[in-house]
Amino acid sequence: MIRTLPFAMALLFLAAPAQAQTLDFGALAGDTNGTTVGYIIQMFGLLTVLSIAPGILIMVTSFTRFVIAFSILRAGMGLPSTPANLILISLALFMTFYVMAPTFDRAWNEGVRPLMDNEITETVAMERIAQPFRTFMANNVREKDFALFADLAAERGEIEISADSVDLRVLVPAFMISEIRRGFEIGFLIVLPFLVIDLIVATITMSMGMMMLPPTVVSLPFKILFFVLIDGWNLLVGSLVRSFL
Repeated sequence: MIRTLPFAMALLFLAAPAQAQTLDFGALAGDTNGTTVGYIIQMFGLLTVLSIAPGILIMVTSFTRFVIAFSILRAGMGLPSTPANLILISLALFMTFYVMAPTFDRAWNEGVRPLMDNEITETVAMERIAQPFRTFMANNVREKDFALFADLAAERGEIEISADSVDLRVLVPAFMISEIRRGFEIGFLIVLPFLVIDLIVATITMSMGMMMLPPTVVSLPFKILFFVLIDGWNLLVGSLVRSFL
C-alpha cells in the first residue's frame, strides 16, 4: 500500500492539467460552413436505411408472397419445422432477387451510380431509386386495394391518386395487403390436395376401427410421396415466379 502511494500521486499530478483542458469542437470542425454536420447527418441517414433494409425488402418486393406460400406449404404437409426456416427464407430471398433483378438494375443504373459519381443530388437520386419500385408495385397491386388507400388519402387531402405518381405512403400498404391476399390464395390451392389426402386417410382408418391411431401419422408419408411425385417444388417455384408481371 505504501509503495503504491507515490505512483498514485504521480498519476493525479499528471491528470490535473488534462482535466483543466476542454475540447474545442468548433476547432475540430473548422470553418466548413456546415459541411461536417452535413456529412454526419448523411452518415446517420445511411445507417438508418441499412438498419431497416430487411423491412424495406419485405415491403416493396415479392418476398411477402413467397414466404407466405412456403409457410402454408409446410403447414399443409404437416411438417412444422421441415424445411427449416433458414432454408425457406433463403429460397424466398433468392427468388426475390431473381424476380426483382430488372428493378434493382434500373435503380442502380439510374439512381445509385450517378449519385456515387456526383452527377446528381441526393434528392434526385432518391426519386430515381424509388421510381423502379413504384412501377413494380403499381403493376402488381390489386385495383381494389389501391382504391382503398387512394380514397383514404383523398379524405386526408392527398391530391395525387394515380398509381404511377402516387406517394409511396399510399402505394406501399396497398401493395403489401395485395401480396398477403395473393399469398393466402396460393396457399389455399397448395393445401387443398393435402387436405383431401388427410380426409381419405381419416375415413379409411375410422372404417377399419383404428380410432386411437392419429390419421396424420398415416397420411404424412403419402403427402410427402405425392409432393415428390408431382415435382412439387418445381411447379410451386415456377408458378410463383411467373405470377409476377
